[in-house]
Amino acid sequence: MDERSAGIILFREEKDERNYLLLHYPAGHWDYPKGHVEAGESLEETALRELHEETGIPPKEVELQPSFIDKIDYIYQRGRELSHKEVLYLLGSTETKKVTLSREHQGYEWLDYDDAQDRLTFKNARNVLKKAEMFLKTAE
Repeated sequence: MDERSAGIILFREEKDERNYLLLHYPAGHWDYPKGHVEAGESLEETALRELHEETGIPPKEVELQPSFIDKIDYIYQRGRELSHKEVLYLLGSTETKKVTLSREHQGYEWLDYDDAQDRLTFKNARNVLKKAEMFLKTAE
């Protein structure tokens, strides 16, 4: 494993509709907030820190779903070498709608499940969203 990251699939409920937060990365893809796990940090700490850094949403305004976690692995080009990355995703809810983007992103959207599935660039991200939605529907 060359790199380990943690991210969060963040949703908010409004008028009986669940919307998910997606970020638009400068490379052009749409994905979730995520980032590198720092030494001594838990997955929860990393996911919440990255969410706050990338969106301005503070950890105190997020409620994590304690029994949801999903993992994706992929290989990507880092300079001239290939790197293996593992990303662990948590699921969280918020009532906060306002997002203040960091310089790492060029846009964001709150989208319902179907629109989020259409907007997400990568198949593995769509699979994680599907699992999160199934988890939430089972808990209802």
